Amino acid sequence: MAETELERAEKRYVQAKARLQALKNRESTRQRKLDTRRKVILGGALMDLAERDSGAAAMLDRLIRNLPREHDRKAFADWRTPAPAPSGSDPETPS
Repeated sequence: MAETELERAEKRYVQAKARLQALKNRESTRQRKLDTRRKVILGGALMDLAERDSGAAAMLDRLIRNLPREHDRKAFADWRTPAPAPSGSDPETPS
């Protein structure tokens, strides 16, 4: 039986809708990955700064102690906040 023009249009509509949803899903995944990457980079930068700056070390310690989820706090149970190395240089200036 021959496909009517309406059936062809409906088929194209369903396919276009599926392509649009796939594009939305890919964009959402890309945004989540970018957000995660930013968090990892900032976390690493904060940990690095805490090794050089006692204020940052104290802030990092406070952040960990005040994590709202017990599961998240357990991830830091055996980890110690890095203590800044004593030096006469300015902690804001990278070595």
